[in-house]
Amino acid sequence: MRLASLFSGGKDSTYATYLAEKRGHDVTLLFSMLPSNSESWMFHSVNIHLTRLLAKAWSKPIIEISTRGEKENELKDLQTALANIPIDGIISGAISSTYQRNRLDTICSTLNIQHFTPLWGNDPEKVLEDEVKAGMEIILSAVAARGLDKSWLGRRIDDIAVKELKKLSLSFGFNICGEGGEYESLVLTAPWLKGRLKILRAEIGWDGTSGSYNVKEAVLNDN
Repeated sequence: MRLASLFSGGKDSTYATYLAEKRGHDVTLLFSMLPSNSESWMFHSVNIHLTRLLAKAWSKPIIEISTRGEKENELKDLQTALANIPIDGIISGAISSTYQRNRLDTICSTLNIQHFTPLWGNDPEKVLEDEVKAGMEIILSAVAARGLDKSWLGRRIDDIAVKELKKLSLSFGFNICGEGGEYESLVLTAPWLKGRLKILRAEIGWDGTSGSYNVKEAVLNDN
């Protein structure tokens, strides 16, 4: 089957795509939605422009589609774009969000293609641990939850950070994988990528309760 990955450059979409390939699926391209609205309900927005560098590191073509990121209308943009691509299915990094999965299921049903969710139903804590164990180098690119302060922006998610996130998620009641918008992530490299994102310039935006790590300049270096 020819599959396209709904790819944000974040940890879940990256890991889900890796697992799909590991299970024998043919991931022919990466597919990124570029919302102009940072409050998009469906799509990752912070540093989404870096997906083209990650696609190069993965030796895969990428299609980028602009959307205003308006609730429900952004789904129409996605469906219109997918209708013009010769694929048999899409991959998403959904873990437990029925909001995301149900809407993607509906689009796939309409287009008569399949929706693959390699992470679906897994324990979010284990998913995060597995992502780190898989060798992905992950940083947090945005935070928007009580318990996650400015110090987390740009921080690498290693074993120590995972332990801290476990404690904070229990104390403040947020999803440890950030699937509810509590945080967003960016993968800098992984063992299956031929290259590593090197951030040359970034700016931190912080409003007192939430913020983002905005990469202004980056290049793809050898691992």
